[in-house]
This record gives sequence, C-alpha cells and structure tokens, in this order.
Amino acid sequence: MTNNKPVKIVETVLRDGPQSLTATRMRTSDMIPVLEQLDNVGYHALEAWGGATFDACLRFLDEDPWERLRTVKSHLKNTPIQMLLRGQNILGYNHYSDDVVREFVHRSVDNGVSIIRIFDALNDTRNLEASMRAAKEAGAHVQGAIVYTISPYHKAEDFLHLGEELVQMGADSICIKDMAGLLSPYAAEELVRTLKSKIDLPIDLHTHFTSGMGDMTYLKAIEAGVDIVDTALSPFSCSTSQPCTESLVATLKGHERDTGIDFDGLHDLADYFRQVKTNLANEFHLNTNIPIDPKVLTFQIPGGMLSNLLNQMKEMGTADKYEEMLAEMPKVRADLGYPPLVTPTSQIVGSMAVLNVALGRYKMIPKEVKDLIAGKYGRTPGPIDPELQKLAIGDVQPIDHRPADDIAPQLEEMKDRLAKAGYPNATIEDVLSYALFPDVAITYFNNHRK
Repeated sequence: MTNNKPVKIVETVLRDGPQSLTATRMRTSDMIPVLEQLDNVGYHALEAWGGATFDACLRFLDEDPWERLRTVKSHLKNTPIQMLLRGQNILGYNHYSDDVVREFVHRSVDNGVSIIRIFDALNDTRNLEASMRAAKEAGAHVQGAIVYTISPYHKAEDFLHLGEELVQMGADSICIKDMAGLLSPYAAEELVRTLKSKIDLPIDLHTHFTSGMGDMTYLKAIEAGVDIVDTALSPFSCSTSQPCTESLVATLKGHERDTGIDFDGLHDLADYFRQVKTNLANEFHLNTNIPIDPKVLTFQIPGGMLSNLLNQMKEMGTADKYEEMLAEMPKVRADLGYPPLVTPTSQIVGSMAVLNVALGRYKMIPKEVKDLIAGKYGRTPGPIDPELQKLAIGDVQPIDHRPADDIAPQLEEMKDRLAKAGYPNATIEDVLSYALFPDVAITYFNNHRK
C-alpha cells in the first residue's frame, strides 16, 4: 500500500532541539516572540514539553514548567502541543505510583498538552499501562513509542509485535523512537514497511543526527510510507539533534508527498533561533558545535552521554581507560539482557562499564544495576547473564509482575510532606513538581511561593 499523503512534521525546536544541543537551557521568554509565527507554519505538532524540560525549568532556569506549558498554549491557536513522557517514570528517573502517574497525565492535558508520546526504556509495555490509560481518559492523542535499538533481540518482527501490543492498549499512533541515531536508511525502510503491513495507525519516525544518517533515514522511511517525521529548525538541528526542517521541506517540494509548508517562510524563524542559540551558548558557556560521531553505531552511546562518562572517569582518575570503557559498554549491555540505551538504562549500563574498568569486572555493583537485574525496572529484552545475576542478587528470584504493583499510592503522602515543608495550600501542579523533583521544587517554591 503506497502512501501519497503529505508528510506531516513535528517541530522539535522548543524541546528536543535545545535539549540535544544546549542542555535544555532555552527559556520560555526565548520562545514567546515567535510562538504565533510557529503556530502558522502548518506543523502537525510542536513538541514543547516533557523530556528533560520539566527538571531543567526548576533546576537551571528558575521557571515553573507548568507556567511554561500554559504560556505556550495561550499563544497557539492551530497547532497541538506534544510532550514526551517516560511511562511509569513520568519525567523523573524512577517509577512512581499509579495515582501520581494518572494525576500528572490529567494535569498535563488540562494545562495544554494534546499529544503524549509515551515510552519505556525497556519497551516493557506493562510500564506504559497506567500512563496510556490516563492519557485516554484525559482525552489526549496517545502515541505509543517503540524504543529502537540494535541487538539479537531487536529485529523488525520484534518491533512489529511491540507495535501490535501498543495498538491493543489503545494507541492512536505509533512512534519509532531512535534516540541515538542508530536506525540506518534501509533498516528504516524495512521497519516502516513491516509496521505498515499490519498496523493501520499513523507511524511517526523520530531520529537523531548523531551518526550522520538522519536525512537518508527519513527519506527511505518516507518512501516506505511513514506518515510523520520529527525535525528541528536549522539552528537547533543535526549533530545530536533531529534532521533539519527546512532541508526536508525543500527535499519534498513538488513531490507527491510535499509537506505543504512554505520553505521561504521558515527563514525568519531560523534567523531568530540562531540568535537565541548564540545567546544561550554565551550565557551558559555551552559548546554547541557537537560533531557527528558515527562511532555511535558501534558503541550505541548517545553523544551527550559519552562526555558524562568521560567526566566520571576523570573524577575517578581513570580517564586513561576511556577506550577500555567504550569496549566494555557492549559487554555490560549483553550481560544485562540488551536494554536499549535511553534514560535511565543508558546511565545504569554506562556507570557499570566505568566501574568495571576502574575496579575490575563486577567487583562493585551499584544498587541500580541490582534493581535492573531484580526486575524492578521491568523485563529486559534478553536474558540476564546467570553468573552476574548470582553475584548481584544471590538466590533472590527476580520479580515477574508489573514493577509498579509494588508501589503504594504516593499522592496524599506528597501533599502531607509539602504541607510539613510549609506549603499546606499547594496547587496540585506544585504537589506533582514536588513528587518528581522534591529538592529542586522546594528551592523553587522558597524563592517564588513565600
């Protein structure tokens, strides 16, 4: 079945672009002057919330993330706001109770989100149940995400089974989420065709330019019938971000799948964001010239994470073992059942590799690694190495049920804690901010809510 409909574009210049290239440091005030202009481009959606934006607003920008969402929404009359949600992790780094997940999703929709892309680091759909159900209840468009990676347990047919499961769970569209730029052009063509053969929902492809293949990957996916792609306006595109919006619009101009977006109309927006990027780089002392790195195809480590691991090794005085660490990463990943490398599994595997080369293999095993082996993050795609399992958790049997079933309701407890901290009349949004990031939220409240 050929798809000759116009390709739809999700613009990431307000979220993943700045998260990838300027450490999520873009302020709401940087966005406001061009929101109406962005709204009139004809995008399918503007990705403007979720991911690391919530944490960064509170921690680095002295902003209320909920206020950002309401402000952005107030300027957009035509274009839906899309957000990225980490399933049971919401926007944090560990699992939360179902009542917190449900409340967070409902408040997100009430404050302006229309499309929620929901993923789990292990592709364990049990970790998506609560958030997908809540998003359906709240009336959002639910986009179920397939986290793309390469391993013996991640073939096109495996991804198809996952996609079919997401359809049964009520997804309104499916996203192929390629967070490290690992999806090659012909693999993208095969994957899109495989999904399209059995799934009758819109397919959205999200990639990063880290390996340098992004444009080619999008083109082959478009030829295979993908419905939507994620791009960023040129100043916030390429390297570790998404392929460039203007380039894609120009590529498809006059083609049967022409996006319908006015190419010349994007230039003013690009000029504006070029200045924003320069200002952010100067103010926060950021290196925004991040080169593409095809080595990611071997090590599967997203660019930003490599620099973090090198810093970790410098602090431990083992920076000379950096190459060893790169070689150790794939081995640790195999031992741990081939998890895709995305937050939080990328940090877990990376830290374990660093400790292995610094102290000897599995001489010290962090709590997060033990929890992953014990099933507390969910099901790993492949089996855990039995010797490592014995070493990490002894004879304890890993759990085989949904991890969140072990988490008691937390919402009322969070309200009580916040009241004890001096905020008895906190809004539900403030309670949720506190539930996810207690320390940074309290610091923000002390500065703004007294």
